[in-house]
Amino acid sequence: MHFDRPFLFDGAFGTYYFSKTGDEAPCELANLTAPQTVLDIHREYAASGCAALKTNTFAANPVSIPDSVRLNEVIAAGWSLAQRAAQENGARVFADIGGICADTAEADYLTVVRHFLELGAQNFLFETLACYQDVQRAVGLIRQSVPDATVIVSFAVSQDGYSRRGLYCRALFDQAESDPQVDAVGLNCSCGPSHMRSLLRALGQRVKPVAAMPNAGYPSSLNGRVFFEDNAGYFAQQLSALYMDGADILGGCCGTTPQHIRCAAAALAAAAARPKGTGQPKPQAASATGAGAPGGGRLGLPRKEIAVELDPPFDHDCSFVLAAASELRACGVDLITVTDSPLSRTRADSLMTAAKIRREAGIEVMPHISCRDKNHIALRAGLLGAAFEGIGRVLIVTGDPPMQAGTRGSDGVYHLSSYDLIAWIHSMNSEVFADAPFLIGGALNVNAANFDAELARAKKKLSLGASMLFTQPIFSDKAVDHFLRARQELKDCRLFAGILPVAGYKNALFLINEVSGIEIPDNVVRSLEGKTPDEAAAISVAYSAGIMRRVYDAADGFYIMTPLKKVNIVRGLIEEIRRYEQ
Repeated sequence: MHFDRPFLFDGAFGTYYFSKTGDEAPCELANLTAPQTVLDIHREYAASGCAALKTNTFAANPVSIPDSVRLNEVIAAGWSLAQRAAQENGARVFADIGGICADTAEADYLTVVRHFLELGAQNFLFETLACYQDVQRAVGLIRQSVPDATVIVSFAVSQDGYSRRGLYCRALFDQAESDPQVDAVGLNCSCGPSHMRSLLRALGQRVKPVAAMPNAGYPSSLNGRVFFEDNAGYFAQQLSALYMDGADILGGCCGTTPQHIRCAAAALAAAAARPKGTGQPKPQAASATGAGAPGGGRLGLPRKEIAVELDPPFDHDCSFVLAAASELRACGVDLITVTDSPLSRTRADSLMTAAKIRREAGIEVMPHISCRDKNHIALRAGLLGAAFEGIGRVLIVTGDPPMQAGTRGSDGVYHLSSYDLIAWIHSMNSEVFADAPFLIGGALNVNAANFDAELARAKKKLSLGASMLFTQPIFSDKAVDHFLRARQELKDCRLFAGILPVAGYKNALFLINEVSGIEIPDNVVRSLEGKTPDEAAAISVAYSAGIMRRVYDAADGFYIMTPLKKVNIVRGLIEEIRRYEQ
């Protein structure tokens, strides 16, 4: 695609439809229930001076409309209505396909594209995307079916440049631009025009035409209703500035109306008469999707690194974790890892606890960060605070779901998966934390029944930016074999062997019956029955030391989990490890 002048799309359909009708039902259904209203809105936009109309099909997909027959009807009606309005004004019609948040997204995009191809569509806009991979096959199908089709791919990112999948906008642009089947790449929604302009200017010159379709601004709330202020003049000025900065394809998203587009058309016509600025591209940072992370690979220490896991307190008394951390530092521990409310039992915040340990006990820390019940804002805020405190490592886990069953909202909220969070932090390492990037750790379950699948998960974590893997506790022969196999296949990471010296018989029963991923051989459990605490500690340390010796050569370090605050047991195992190294 080549542009000698700005190419202007229409504005938001959904928010404008709601402002006119008050209808809170999905506006796509109006293609069938209120076709005249849909047609009138398209005509208003077409008359405002835009060169392209989007079909009213943003959320017309199998997730929002599971009935395949009705979905086909909605898409067909949306296509027909947009075509009628465009023919009256000479505008081009783009099949509008909004972002799909579902495990079935790849197949769902293909379904929607097939419907549009059957209708004869030749122009496609994928918008409000969080990643590119989900639409790649659909883009390929378009190009295969209509070689001269126009395909625009547009991402939705927050003001700080990250999508809901945790990918930075530079990485998103790089992914889409690298596909020769894509004609133009851009941003839409989530941001107002000023923030979008800042993000695009930071990206510098791109190899393909750039699309910019910001929201009118940021919404206000009045009496429970969300609305956008009437700022058509300001919006037009900002769209003109976006064009002068290098965007070729312009338009509006949430809150924009025909008046916004009318003002924008006039402003862009004036801007097109002036020489277009190019801006100075900033140096490209490393891609957020590449394998590895700064500081990856073997430490090359003369002895194995030892990390010990401590749980934050349930209350505000942190005296135990501080005393335990100091004691462990004195006996040769290199790193304290701090859990993030395991088993979904609320404990003190892992990042704050880790920071206090680092300051007052004088030992390096690695807080766990779970994906449970935290959105991008909370996660980013926590990471920024961790960076203030000099914390340089984080261990990313999905997080156990809430234990309460059968209640509304009991499944927890997972805005990100562990994959997404690893990729997001790795992206921030190239941008926000470039001077002091985080070392990112992930989990490896050596007790998984399908260890092939678990290894595939581990490889994906490494490809997204993890450089360390910490295993679940190793108890059985099978887990030892899995660890040794992992070492052979996962060569480009530091691999820590997880060891949990159980506190006693009851502790062992609890672990194997109530904690996911723990597998302790029956003979070990039986050997602990009826023993005194000291006898149980001796048996546990001896057995754990045996496991340690079997995996020692393959491990880059050991990850020891403290059982029931029994620091003496951990200390005994550390002594065994250091004796073995002499």
